[in-house]
Amino acid sequence: KNIGIWTGNYENSKKIAAIGIRVKKWIAYHGFSININNDLKAYKKIIPCGVTDKDVSNLKEIKNQNYDKIGSKIINNFIKNLEN
Repeated sequence: KNIGIWTGNYENSKKIAAIGIRVKKWIAYHGFSININNDLKAYKKIIPCGVTDKDVSNLKEIKNQNYDKIGSKIINNFIKNLEN
């Protein structure tokens, strides 16, 4: 129903991440972003992924903990999944 990665149940879900894919001249581009501890005010000026009835959040708002190692954890899990 909603594009991206969301938290909570459908009625009160908030977007915390996005996944993007683009193909141009036979080359595939892909990536993702995760809101960790960013200023969410800028999202009030746009409509993320065209979804008008939902808000945006970040991991720090969901659970206030240290996310310094999240990048290496994502990379390690990504590599681990490629090996299977």
